[in-house]
Amino acid sequence: MKSYIKLVKRSAAAIGIAAMLSLLSSCLKDNKSYYTPPPTALVSFFQASTALPALSVYFNNNQVNWNPVTYGSGLSYVRAYTGLRTFNFYTYSEMGLQFTDTATLKADTVYSMFLSGTSSKTDFVLLRDHISAPAAGMASIRFVDLSPDAPAVDLVLADTIRVANKTYKGFSEFVPVSGDKVYNLQVRQAGTNTVLATLNNVSLNKNYVYTIMLTGLASGTAASNNQLAVYYVNNAFY
Repeated sequence: MKSYIKLVKRSAAAIGIAAMLSLLSSCLKDNKSYYTPPPTALVSFFQASTALPALSVYFNNNQVNWNPVTYGSGLSYVRAYTGLRTFNFYTYSEMGLQFTDTATLKADTVYSMFLSGTSSKTDFVLLRDHISAPAAGMASIRFVDLSPDAPAVDLVLADTIRVANKTYKGFSEFVPVSGDKVYNLQVRQAGTNTVLATLNNVSLNKNYVYTIMLTGLASGTAASNNQLAVYYVNNAFY
């Protein structure tokens, strides 16, 4: 496929879920006193809206990114205080508010957050990540449909349907696939052999957990950089 079908990986060094979850519930102590940190969650972000500019991301009034977050990129898991939080998305360096929404975060819980939608409507998607270590020799994958105008779709790996019949904002649980293999990923119109988007030569490593996403618009064009595309990110490793 053409180079506009992009590949995104998160830095594995930053997101060892098992270690991070233990830190979420840990406390520090010395010989004289005990300190219990406030409860926190882990939240990642992926920018799947072709209509938005480069963004600065704020949890309440706290900025969580140093570099601009552009379409097709995101942020690895960061700690966030629990309770009702406001998520603000500003034009990077200009502080023009592009979108805002709220969600309640629970302690010791892992979330993935996405923006998607069209030029007329931005959508906020927050998923709870039920992540566990893959079985020996396996990887785990989840699929999220973030294309607002695509028909229902199937995710196909190595000519096998792994996730079936997902519509906009639909998602799967994490499912096992053989690790340390190179796959060609296809998103097909559900129940057909019609290929809507592909991503070839994707290495899925054993003991790793991934999210695969369909983004863009079925009505989009390569010239506008808003056509359908497949991305993936690494959520965790063990």
